[in-house]
Order: sequence, then C-alpha cells, then structure tokens
Amino acid sequence: MRSSFESVLKDKNRLHLDRVLRDEPAMAVHRVAFVLLDNFSMMAFTGAVDALVTANLMSAVPLYEILVVGGREDAVVSDLGIAISAGCRLVDLEERRQHLIVVCGGFRVQLQADPLLRAKLRSADSTGAMLGGLWNGAYFLAEAGLLDGYDCAFHPDGRAMMAELFPKVRLSSHAFVLDRERIGCAGANSSLGMMLEVVKRDCGDSLVHAVEEVLSCDKMQEVMDVSVVAVDCDPTLPQPLKLALELMHNNIDEPLTADEIAACADISRRQLERQFCRHVKATPSRYYLELRLTRARQLLQQTNKSLADIAVACGFVSISHFYRCFREFFDVAPGRFRTGVRKGR
Repeated sequence: MRSSFESVLKDKNRLHLDRVLRDEPAMAVHRVAFVLLDNFSMMAFTGAVDALVTANLMSAVPLYEILVVGGREDAVVSDLGIAISAGCRLVDLEERRQHLIVVCGGFRVQLQADPLLRAKLRSADSTGAMLGGLWNGAYFLAEAGLLDGYDCAFHPDGRAMMAELFPKVRLSSHAFVLDRERIGCAGANSSLGMMLEVVKRDCGDSLVHAVEEVLSCDKMQEVMDVSVVAVDCDPTLPQPLKLALELMHNNIDEPLTADEIAACADISRRQLERQFCRHVKATPSRYYLELRLTRARQLLQQTNKSLADIAVACGFVSISHFYRCFREFFDVAPGRFRTGVRKGR
C-alpha cells in the first residue's frame, strides 16, 4: 500500500492530495445568497464569502454556489464606499431555491422594516432554508418574526434596541452563534468563524481544518513557512512537544534523529512519541518526513530551484529518495507536479 499523509499536515496539503479529493463523498451543492444592504460591512461580507470560496477550492467539486443580491440597483455600495455588483436584485431572488440566505448589515445600515425583504425571508423559511445575519443584519430576521426563541448574535451597540423591540429573541454575548437553522455574527471579525462553523456542519472537520490552514495562518505572532494552525494555536500543547516541533522546523535541511530531538527537549523518546501521536497524529519520524515533503511541495510551487537543490534543502540523502517519497505521498512525480501547478492543474 502506498504512503500518504497521516499527521495534521494532511489538511495543509489537502488541495494537492488527489487521493483525498477522490475519496470525498459526493455532496449536493449548497446555494447561498448574500443580501447586501446599503452601507453593508465589506469586511464581514468578504470574511463569510472567503470561507465558502476556499472550501470550494479544497474540494474536488464545488460545494457552495454563491449569489450576491442587491436592492433596487445592479450594485450595492459598502461601508468603504466600494460598490459590489449584484448577481440579481432582491425582487428577482428565487428565495425558495436557496439553502442559506444571509442578510449583510453594517455600522451605518438603516434598521427599518423592508416589506420585500420580510416576504422573501418568510418564504425561504417556509422551505426550511437556513437564515442568517452579519453585524446587525439579524434585525431583519427578527422584524420578520423569524428569530423568536432563537439565540442571536448582534453588534453591542444595537443589543438594547433589539431587547426592547424583540423580547422573544435570545440575545447572545457570543461573537457568533449557530442555533438550529439560524446563524449570526456580531461584527466584522467574527463572520469568518461563523461561516467556518457552517462549513463544518455541512462537510466535517477535515475540510474546515484545510480551509483554516489557508485563511488563519497569520493568527500566530510568528508565522512559520510550514505551519499547522491547529497545532501552533493550541494553548494546551506540552512544552517539550513545542520545542520538538520548533527543532524540526528549524532543521529541515539537516534532519535530527528522534533521539537527538528527545534529548534537546529533555524528554524520553517514548514520552515524545506519545505526545506526537496524541497531538500531531503521527510518530515523530513520520511527522518529520511529512514536514520535509510539505516544504518540498512549497519550493516546487514557489521557486525555480532544481529538483536536486530542493532534495538537499529538504534533507533527502539523494534525488532518487526524494523522488520516490514525493511520488508516494502526492501521487505524482515532483517534476510533473511543478508543471501541473504552473499550468493551473
């Protein structure tokens, strides 16, 4: 049986692992409509959309079909003064075909009843669609009577107003919430996390971890060339394991032995192996190999270095050994991988 990624690095390399993509179960495309209100928060909108677009990139087939909905014009102006083209106007939205409709609010959005939007949301609700609001977009769901008995994340400046107008809505202090068929976030920074939870509900943890590797790699104070968000952001990671991982990251070209790493981390080799298997999902030697192959993949994509130079830079004793390992893990020879990347695969 051929080798493949076992550790947390599997998610980081997901886009390039054809076997992972081929083995994905088929899933019907989810239609998601974003209703943009005048002066909507551009940051909240792009964060939510980015999660879905990146999920599509991490999948063998598209998972989400995104539709931007405007008001009465063909474009909607955001809070930044940037106009976004709409795929359709609200009056033309086929709301009963949508799986998710998200109303995009913002700091300067006027919170006043909109009969057309109210009718569209109620119609979508009658088909079982999920409904959501960004920033203060949940106001329009509440005004339509669609948030009674549901948790609701709302911008702090508007919570007193919401409590007064809609006493049956359960206002949450959380940055974002998912409550059955309702979702919402309180501001611009939480829209990405909210939508990742939607993707997790639809597609599972593995895909979300792959998306986070792309979109959340800069959450750490220091960003490594080969970083795994799920590990690097884990506050419970044992200190010896942190040190071992750092040693591996800093010694890709001249790999250390497991015994050397254990000695530097002041831990027994058996303890080190237990910590790796628990937190990294692979033995130290296995993770080290996958780390070096991930670095090799990056160099093939991003540089013009020769295969021989890449083999040396990633700690392989010979180009033939590098060639064999890369082919086993990525199902393609290094040279063909580079050619495929430059042609857009």
